[in-house]
This record gives sequence, structure tokens and C-alpha cells, in this order.
Amino acid sequence: MIIEVRVITNAKKKELKFEGDSLKVKITALPKAGRANTALIEYLADFFGVKRSEVKIIKGEKEKRKLISLPLEEEQIAKAMGR
Repeated sequence: MIIEVRVITNAKKKELKFEGDSLKVKITALPKAGRANTALIEYLADFFGVKRSEVKIIKGEKEKRKLISLPLEEEQIAKAMGR
């Protein structure tokens, strides 16, 4: 499934929540040398219980809004989020 993600970098703590049809993800990494993207992929993979190699940034690698590909169905994502 492809999902839109809004990334907040340099946050005090990691957090993930739905905002409408997209995800808002806070990560502690700074957006330098790809560290924020790596941290985002690691966090999403750990949160949803998938391999890091299965989480892909499709669009927006250098932007706050990204399109992310996850190997899950919508129902699985909602269940993991407690919705």
C-alpha cells in the first residue's frame, strides 16, 4: 500500500499518528545526509513489523511530505495503529 507521510524531524520523541488519510511521523534525526530518511524507514519498519528493505520512499526524498510504500493492506495498517 502507498501512504502519504508528513515527517517532522528533530523531534524530542518518536511518534506516529493519523491525520486524515495520511500519517504524521515525528522522528528525532536531523535532515542531513539522509539520516532522517533512514530513521523514518527504520521507525516505520519496526512499528509495522516489516523488513526495512520492504519500506520504500517513492516520492519526496528531500521533502517533508513523502509517499511511502508499505507491504501491508489498509486493514493491517489500521489495526497496527489501533483504529
